[in-house]
This record gives sequence, structure tokens and C-alpha cells, in this order.
Amino acid sequence: MRFQHQHASHCESGVMSSLLRHHGLALSEPMAFGLASALAFAYLPFIRLNGLPLIAYRMPPGAIVRALDRGLDLGVRFETFRSPDAGMARLDALLDEGKVVGLQTSIYWLPYIPPDLRFHFNAHNLLVYGREGDEYLVSDPVAETPVRCARQDLQKARFAKGVLAPKGRLYYLTRPPPAGDWRALGRRALARTAHIMLHTPLPLVGVRGIRWLARAVERLGCAEDDGAAKLYIGHIVRMQEEIGTGGAGFRFIYAAFLQELAATTGYGPLEALAARLVEIGDEWQQFAFAAAKMIKRRIAFEPPALAARLRDIASREQRFFADLNQARLAWAL
Repeated sequence: MRFQHQHASHCESGVMSSLLRHHGLALSEPMAFGLASALAFAYLPFIRLNGLPLIAYRMPPGAIVRALDRGLDLGVRFETFRSPDAGMARLDALLDEGKVVGLQTSIYWLPYIPPDLRFHFNAHNLLVYGREGDEYLVSDPVAETPVRCARQDLQKARFAKGVLAPKGRLYYLTRPPPAGDWRALGRRALARTAHIMLHTPLPLVGVRGIRWLARAVERLGCAEDDGAAKLYIGHIVRMQEEIGTGGAGFRFIYAAFLQELAATTGYGPLEALAARLVEIGDEWQQFAFAAAKMIKRRIAFEPPALAARLRDIASREQRFFADLNQARLAWAL
């Protein structure tokens, strides 16, 4: 079967959607994201990126692949390597067998990514579906069309050092995916997401994590010349809107999942919940716009005002996920 590239919003959900489609299971990116219970929030000040706290709007890298593997019984095989030569030789062997192979890479070392979009992130997922000489045929979900990548560049991206070092990690399906029971899979996925956002024991995760971030923002100084405070706010915006798909973007993808799950199973209450989540995504974007305007001095620099926006978003998400869980429970009756 000839591989067909598809552009996606997010690398990991896009890779799994493309991989499953290639193997005969037509699963959209929103369904891959939602069934993997990938929506989340985490404020982790003890993990630093360039001296600033990690702020995440989804489950950790690799969680989507693993969750879909478990839920759909895909038989995904994962492999890592001690040496680049061994890792590249194994990739070549799998491609020679006709397999489409998922790779974990550093986006910084991929030459087809525009320079202004590269940053040191070692968990960018892509698919390789063939090779011609020393060039690999790559389906990268963030690219609109298939691309080619030279052997030495792909090797460098696969064996980059640092946080989340990929160690040549690759993965592939070992058997055709079975037809899914979308009703049962959907109910389980909704339950997991509601638990993550409302009941995770760690106070830095879920809705409570948003409120922790609000407190951290509120403590920042309001002086226009406070470079450290502006750097902190700018970091929040970058983590939300530029790195990965972003806070609002993930909410929009999950809303699309709820709409598709409602259409697939006939469970209508999910439609109204999807519309509510789109509104919450809009609020995340408005928060980012306000923060950017403050940094650029278009409006007064007032971190407490941003903190108030975050607390409002937290309250909205708390009500939303509580209602989502109630809808899930009613669906199970």
C-alpha cells in the first residue's frame, strides 16, 4: 500500500493517525489525540527550560503512542540504540521490509524545518516511509508535503543529546490494527482525561496546576522595566502558543474529538461540551494576546490582571471537566 502523507496540528497525534491510516484503520488526528487521553495541564517549576519552568498543556511525549498501543492493541514495537550506526542500520532494514517507521527526533537538527522555528526539543515525532540512496522519505506532520532528509542529518536528529534524548528511538506496528469499539474506548478516554484534570494527586497538574501558575504570575512585579517578569510572561506565551500545538490548540483538537465521538457513537451531549471547550480555548488565546500586548507595552504591564484571567480559565475548566465526567457516567447507564 502506497503511503499517503497528511498534514496535522501536532506531531505525535498526527504520526499515529497517519500510521494507523496506512495500516487500514481510518483514525483522524482528533480521535487519536482524544482516545489517548492526551489533554492535560502541568506547571512544573522544578523542571527548567533555559532557567524557566516547564508548562505543558498535554500529557508527556510518548504518551499518545503508548496509550493508543494499549487501547487499540496495536502491538507497537519500540527500539532504542546505543550507537548511531546500529540505529541507522536498523531503520534501513525495516524500510527494506516495507515498513513505515515512526521516529523520535530533535526538531532542531531537521534541515527542512525553517531556522526560526527550530528549538532544542528532543521529542519531535515523524514517519519515514522509504529511502533513495542516502536520502530518507519523510512524512513530518508539521510539513504540508512529504520531505527528504539526508542520512547524516537524520542521524544527528535521532541521536541528539540533552533532555528527552531520543537515543535513536523508533517504533512500528507489528500487526494490523483491529476495528475499535468506539463507545467503550471513548468512555474510558473521557474518564482518564477528567481524572487527569480534576483528581491527579499532584497539585501542579490539572486545574490546580493552572491556579498554581496564576499565583506565580501574580507574584511578579508590575514595573514596566522589570525584564525578569517580562521574560517569565513571554515564556508562558511561548510555551502556550509556539512550542508544540499550544494550550488553545490542544483544547480545539479535543473539542474536535468530542464532536467526532458524538457523530460516531450517536451520543449527542458531547456536541454541547465540544462547543464549551472551544470557548475555553478562545479564552486561552485571549490570555496570550493580553500577555503579548503587555510585553510590547501596548497596554499596562499588570501581571495580577493576567493571573485573574488564569483563575477564570481554571474555574471554567473545572466546571467543564466535571460536566464531561457526568456526561460520561450518564452514557454508561
